[in-house]
Amino acid sequence: MGQNIVLNMNDHGFTVVAFNRTVSKVDEFLAKEAKGTKVVGAHSLEEMCKLLKKPRRVMLLVKAGDAVDDFIEKLIPFLEKGDIIIDGGNSEYTDTNRRCKYLEEKGLLYVGSGVSGGEDGARYGPSLMPGGSEKAWPHIKDIFQSVAAKVGKDPCCEWVGPQGAGHFVKMVHNGIEYGDMQLICESYHLLKDALGMTQEEMADVFDEWNKGELESFLIEISRDILRFKDTDGKYLLPKIRDTAGQKGTGKWTAIASLEYGVPVTLIGEAVFARCLSAIQEERVHASTQIKGPENTKYTGDKKAFIEDVRKALYASKIVSYAQGFMLMRETAKELGWKLNFGGIALMWRGGCIIRSVFLGNIKHAFEKNPNLSNLLLDDFFKGEIQKCQASWRRVVASAVQLGIPTPAFSTALAFFDGYRSARLPANLIQAQRDYFGAHTYELLDKPGEFVHTNWTGHGGSVSSTTYQV
Repeated sequence: MGQNIVLNMNDHGFTVVAFNRTVSKVDEFLAKEAKGTKVVGAHSLEEMCKLLKKPRRVMLLVKAGDAVDDFIEKLIPFLEKGDIIIDGGNSEYTDTNRRCKYLEEKGLLYVGSGVSGGEDGARYGPSLMPGGSEKAWPHIKDIFQSVAAKVGKDPCCEWVGPQGAGHFVKMVHNGIEYGDMQLICESYHLLKDALGMTQEEMADVFDEWNKGELESFLIEISRDILRFKDTDGKYLLPKIRDTAGQKGTGKWTAIASLEYGVPVTLIGEAVFARCLSAIQEERVHASTQIKGPENTKYTGDKKAFIEDVRKALYASKIVSYAQGFMLMRETAKELGWKLNFGGIALMWRGGCIIRSVFLGNIKHAFEKNPNLSNLLLDDFFKGEIQKCQASWRRVVASAVQLGIPTPAFSTALAFFDGYRSARLPANLIQAQRDYFGAHTYELLDKPGEFVHTNWTGHGGSVSSTTYQV
């Protein structure tokens, strides 16, 4: 990622000083990938800082956590007031909040920037999500918007907001990425096991899906993965162990959703699905002990079911993004950030892993109504969900009947049904809480007034303090 961003900046006319703590890698980079460019090598942080034009702009691409703090401390002695440190790694947004405050107190500017697109994106145009010390933006804007991916003439990069806003938006991006990947995997599971389709047949389906509303980078690469053959001429995908890894950003998104009380259920299920995949030996043993339904193959119209799966994937994807934007809206409200949701959708429209034609519709929704509380209330998305709803329900019902796990499809549908319900059974939860713990409840005709009932006749009238966690 680091060397590719350096080369990308060089391509756009910027002179970059490159440093790596393993100094030999600097010389190797200059002799190979950066040969013939204007990239300058440095063999120490002090040398690098002396070579940089003021205000110095130092971009870190190191592992999130202590490594970032260590580099900041090593850099501080060689920087002056007004210099800028940029963290381009996947740092947790709370760390970026802390680092902004710490460095601003020392007269330095700090930027936490989400960078998405992988190695290829870094080289030829990533999605960049910078936030932090806003005074830094005029000094980095030209560089960032030059190297970023473009949709038409629009760069997939704009200032996000203060403190850790940039890294928070990147975290939500990654959480949505978890959800998208899980939804695609569930679609693959249904096509493979319920319909018994071959790799090539499934690849053809994904290829067709990539020509419509589902057109996206992840659908495209899933098609290519299905078609890829190993050196022995056999398909590679069936040989890959079914235990998914994760680096933490999906988990952070789920934790943030709990912290701010936002029901980001689909991303949570996507994280748990990876956790379930990780206990493979236990699953393999359980498969010999626990039996599911006898009929595990779909016996209806194959072509119609494939179309139902496509619509279920599309509807669930809408819910996933709706939940992600709900989380960003609530967090912005809590932390006093002013986020441009249409601008965020544009930043994700190109360069990043979740890039898709679908994001253009989200951008239009927030352009039409910047105060839109939920994507599901936008006229376009209401219509799209309505067109998919019957198929979505059939797919979830069929998966349950066939014993094929579809946690993301199922939780997306459950959220949709919960969100559109004027009444939920939480009144019983409140009554239960008041019965065993005197936690009080509100009456429909007296909202905001908390009361307690002596349900047993011997509980007394004393109630606990009312509070929200």
